[in-house]
Amino acid sequence: MSIPDVEAIERAGLSAWPGIEEKWDGSWVRRASGGYTKRANSTQCFDPDDFEDADLRIISASTWMIIRKTKPVFRITPLAAPEVSATLDESGWQTIDLSHIYAMDLGDHEADAEAHFLSVTDPKFVAAQQQLQSYDDTTLTGFTNLMAVLKVPATGVVLTRDGQAVASGLMAIADGIVITGNVITDAQRRRQGLAKSMMNSGLAWAKKQGAKFAALNVQGDNPAAIALYSELGYTHQYDYHYRIPGAPK
Repeated sequence: MSIPDVEAIERAGLSAWPGIEEKWDGSWVRRASGGYTKRANSTQCFDPDDFEDADLRIISASTWMIIRKTKPVFRITPLAAPEVSATLDESGWQTIDLSHIYAMDLGDHEADAEAHFLSVTDPKFVAAQQQLQSYDDTTLTGFTNLMAVLKVPATGVVLTRDGQAVASGLMAIADGIVITGNVITDAQRRRQGLAKSMMNSGLAWAKKQGAKFAALNVQGDNPAAIALYSELGYTHQYDYHYRIPGAPK
């Protein structure tokens, strides 16, 4: 089977990592989620040919986000019209967070005996994420609010050792693609294969749920994560980045 194309992966990502509020403007989608992650608080274009009135639409999208107390952010993927990037350039917007999408056919994976599969709103999953991610109260609220609007099949994976959470991640399935997010390992127990065990466990769960493919995003400055995902069988598909307003002069 061929790995899904850019649009299929991106549309699956919309469902697997939703915005609490969404508004479509042609093929541009605005999302706001109280500031928790740029992905769920950004505008992106899904059609390279949809660039008419780009300057006015950028202003409109930015205003929409500001009204919702969210910083204006654009997510630029290969689906974005070049004119959108050119307009942002002219307005002095910065480019940040070069990232990659990795994907693969979903083969067979073995779950760890100490992997726990929980509802994404289960207090045990939320607590594991808070502990491992070192979330403050504001960030935790943003995370739990986002998990509450997730509508696709999903699970929170918590890997334990001696009863303690040592690795965790989110697996959400949309359009046959399991999208992985929020992967984290105990900072004191890295390089012990725990992230790999957690990932294999989540992918085994997804296969049983009928997923055919797996995809995830990883920041370009995270070589350890890139090495892990490559070892699991993921391959690089495409790049994306974010644009934010430049500093006032």
